[in-house]
Amino acid sequence: MPLKAVVFDFDGVIANSEPLHLRAFQEVLAGAGVALTEADYYARYLGFDDVGVFRAIREERGTAWAPEQIEALVARKAARMEVLERHVSLLFPGAAAAVRRLAAKVPLAIASGALGAEISRVLDHEHLTPCFAAIVAAEDSPAGKPAADPYLRALAKLGAAQHETFAAGDCVAVEDSVWGLESARAAGLRTVGITHTYGRSELQAAQLIIDSLDDLTFDVIEKLVAG
Repeated sequence: MPLKAVVFDFDGVIANSEPLHLRAFQEVLAGAGVALTEADYYARYLGFDDVGVFRAIREERGTAWAPEQIEALVARKAARMEVLERHVSLLFPGAAAAVRRLAAKVPLAIASGALGAEISRVLDHEHLTPCFAAIVAAEDSPAGKPAADPYLRALAKLGAAQHETFAAGDCVAVEDSVWGLESARAAGLRTVGITHTYGRSELQAAQLIIDSLDDLTFDVIEKLVAG
């Protein structure tokens, strides 16, 4: 079967925003009396959406945050991210070219744990919004990665937008983390891991590992589906 669609993770794949997410989490958590190290963030929390991060920290640190307090923390973190993102390009090298290159061949979607407003700000700033037929953000999925829900929802939205059915095995996911790869594999997609955030040894679950978005060509990823 030919390649039918490509679904991108956002943070860590298209947008180099993880350092800003870390800084925003650190600042918000410091105000709540909780310290977050860079090592802990990348080892323990990177794969979660914002709600998931605060819930995990609540469980691990023994805080007594009620649901409404977590909601407030998420809002403060989102506001801080908006400030940090102003007047900067967050795209990884080769990201815009890769998106446009693939969009000329097949429909594209995003399946991300980032908030929709954060995704839209970056895509609008870089004039990439028209390249995506469907976007699934943190608030669009009942469960975040590593659950399959974000990718299943992305395929459903792609189908609605394109008026056809997208079989998961005919589609490729591009991810930068173990959690994301687990989510894509659980949904049935073929997988590409990119070493923006973790090394090759940590992305072995991917069917293809690349080091740069310059290597993400239609011919290369089509072979994952054809094979």
